[in-house]
Amino acid sequence: MNGASAITTDGSSPGGPADGDDPWREFDAELEAWGRTGLTARFWWRDDDATRPGPLLDRLLEAAGPTPIALAVIPATTEDSLAGRLAAHIGGAGEALVLQHGYAHINHAPPTSKKAEFGDHRPLEAMLDELVMGRQKLEALFGEAFEPILTPPWNRAGDEIVRNLAKSGLQGLSRFGPRGPDEGDRVVNAHIDIIDWRGGRQFVGERQALRAAIAHLAARRTGTADQGEPTGLLTHHRDHDEACWRFVAKFRAAVDAHPAGLWVAP
Repeated sequence: MNGASAITTDGSSPGGPADGDDPWREFDAELEAWGRTGLTARFWWRDDDATRPGPLLDRLLEAAGPTPIALAVIPATTEDSLAGRLAAHIGGAGEALVLQHGYAHINHAPPTSKKAEFGDHRPLEAMLDELVMGRQKLEALFGEAFEPILTPPWNRAGDEIVRNLAKSGLQGLSRFGPRGPDEGDRVVNAHIDIIDWRGGRQFVGERQALRAAIAHLAARRTGTADQGEPTGLLTHHRDHDEACWRFVAKFRAAVDAHPAGLWVAP
């Protein structure tokens, strides 16, 4: 989870809607700008904290339909039955991938620091051992549906674990915010967090969510962010209110409806 969003400190965004404007029209206008350049605006969808099947996961997969969705799965608490549920979704013409969401989603940071499971305050070998155990479990459960990409809980990972990530057998990294200029394709982040974690853990609102989307799209289009990184929608199906579910459906449909928009797998 992440309380940040890709907006400026005054609440505006590059290319974002002014107060009183329709943010959906502004979002469509940004896609139009991509279309005029002959480029395709690629999007991807990451959902965090999956561990088991159930009505909320069913609702997520139904909302995704044929759209590729990457589930960040917590290895230590994942139930074997989740593999069967995802296999059924894939067999029914859905597309789902599994990423590794840390190991146990436990905060090991000291009280004065932000929450993190894999911060620099822990011994490197202990963290690598956990990541290896988690990777092996997910590989065994999900087979080819598993992608060796670490999604660290709270979107935080220390420099040591990032530098040594390949030693765990994981090849990619997904956090929050535009990736750095030297990170390349091994990093694919999320950019649109639809939950206001500090304000009641409810939907952030259409305006703020779309501002985050427009900000990253505009930065990619104008070259101030890596154009090759798809714009990432971040959801948490176990924490959604009804407004979250409505936004997800509307956002997916808006991307699908525009010729310059395309959903991709990470």
